[in-house]
Amino acid sequence: MLNFKIDEARCTQCGMCSKECPTLIINGKNGIPEIKEGKEKNCIKCQHCLAICPTAALSIFGKNPDDSLLVEDETPSTEALERLIKTRRSVRRFKKEAIDSAVINQLIETAAYAPTGHNKNQVLLSVTDSKEALAKVRTLVYDTIKKAKQADKLEGALAMYGSFQKVWEEKGIDVIFRDAPHLIIASAPKSNSNGPADCVISLSYFELLANSMGIGTLWNGFLKSVFEEIAPELHNAVGIPEEHAIGYMMVYGIPAVKFTRSVQSEGLNLNKINL
Repeated sequence: MLNFKIDEARCTQCGMCSKECPTLIINGKNGIPEIKEGKEKNCIKCQHCLAICPTAALSIFGKNPDDSLLVEDETPSTEALERLIKTRRSVRRFKKEAIDSAVINQLIETAAYAPTGHNKNQVLLSVTDSKEALAKVRTLVYDTIKKAKQADKLEGALAMYGSFQKVWEEKGIDVIFRDAPHLIIASAPKSNSNGPADCVISLSYFELLANSMGIGTLWNGFLKSVFEEIAPELHNAVGIPEEHAIGYMMVYGIPAVKFTRSVQSEGLNLNKINL
């Protein structure tokens, strides 16, 4: 059920909702907008109709339009957002302090606004919200690597993980987690062809907001390899559904390092399409 409702006292019959609907299921030509007969199933749940209504007259899926943020309110300037993107750095040294759970909730709730293919919204964010929870994951990961090493399962490129485990056990040097206090993993159903991209987009939104708060982040390819190539059973251990694939993962916390300027990127590879 779309639960499509119009507040007739607010509706100006401008027709903007019907014009913006990507699947053209709203009839706005006969006064008060309504869903065309038999077309409910074509809705892709984008909520564009709710977002575009200038008078907050339209509700769908039980959403109250008055609870939505207004686009006309203050947004970051182009210069501020550009500076945030260009000065973002991967952080590999973190302070020991944990981030307040309310801040973590704000980060993950905002990440849920990231776009997903076909508006499926199937990205699962698995998080640790305390240092203690991360410490348990860290112990589990290094213990699992040790068992794999003892079973001679770390061959080729995976051999370096045995070295990571050794320096952790003997010297307390945490190469994989970098002593970060928090972890976030984005996964999505394997059946969703857009899942890998959706996960990365979600974490990108998470990262930019985190960086704006002074929170450092590190995209953790080492840990992803442990979960995928050394010990797939870790998925179940941390509560990731069997039918899910990990898109990516990230550790984060308060940086113990302060960068003073941006790098000077040489990474632009450009192809101007000229047919």
